[in-house]
Amino acid sequence: MSNNLLKGKRGIISGALDQNSIAWKVAEKAHEQGAVFTLTNAPIAMRMGEINKLGEQCNAEIIPADATSMEDLENLFNKSSETLGGKIDFVLHSIGMSPNVRKGKDYGDLNYDWFQKTLDVSALSFHKMMQTAEKLDAMNEWGSILGLSYIAAQRTFPDYSDMAQAKALLESIARSYGYRMGKDKKVRVNTISQSPTMTTAGSGVPGFDVFFNYADKMSPLGNASAESCADYCITMFSDLTRMVTMQNLMHDGGFSSSGITESMVEELTNK
Repeated sequence: MSNNLLKGKRGIISGALDQNSIAWKVAEKAHEQGAVFTLTNAPIAMRMGEINKLGEQCNAEIIPADATSMEDLENLFNKSSETLGGKIDFVLHSIGMSPNVRKGKDYGDLNYDWFQKTLDVSALSFHKMMQTAEKLDAMNEWGSILGLSYIAAQRTFPDYSDMAQAKALLESIARSYGYRMGKDKKVRVNTISQSPTMTTAGSGVPGFDVFFNYADKMSPLGNASAESCADYCITMFSDLTRMVTMQNLMHDGGFSSSGITESMVEELTNK
């Protein structure tokens, strides 16, 4: 159901790979709520995914961009403003990748060149996006910029490896750049720490099914779905959350505040 929460707003949504992606759900809901936007992803990811279908569905132009490239990001913001007819009101950073995780490197045997790639793609790209937007004066006042995070930024999860450091850096950048963007542009910057979610990227983490099932039992509301995360993103893009900035917002069904739950007690007792 549409409430026209984003009517008249222009945006950039990154990271939509397929129908399981949070970014894909955000795009569908943003379209439903009256927004116009461009879609972007790295060229290699676009070849692997189905983003063209989403572009047709949402009447959105697709602009390939390597989020680690300042040149590509400048083109992304300039072309988006030109295509959409004005400055940008919202940006979704839904980008994460670890070569060490993909290739099964143990945390005590990381390839440091790959580690730097993890940080560049998954976190520094967030800074690069905002720096580009600031220098181009591409954002409207009271705009909203979101990055997607995970609680491994604060707690240790085996096999999440160097992505945990990337998420911690992402959240730190949101605070530091959030201050700058808020003071100078009235633009708010936040991260959403989402439950383990059955996306293509998430399921690539070794032992992900264990992460998922554990979090579900530890959350009184259960794991938050990709669709419910998209709803939260739409709320954060809307004018209803104008005074929320520099926050890491937990969207995890209560997982982050639970010590232990009855479901976990029952499981452990029955073993």
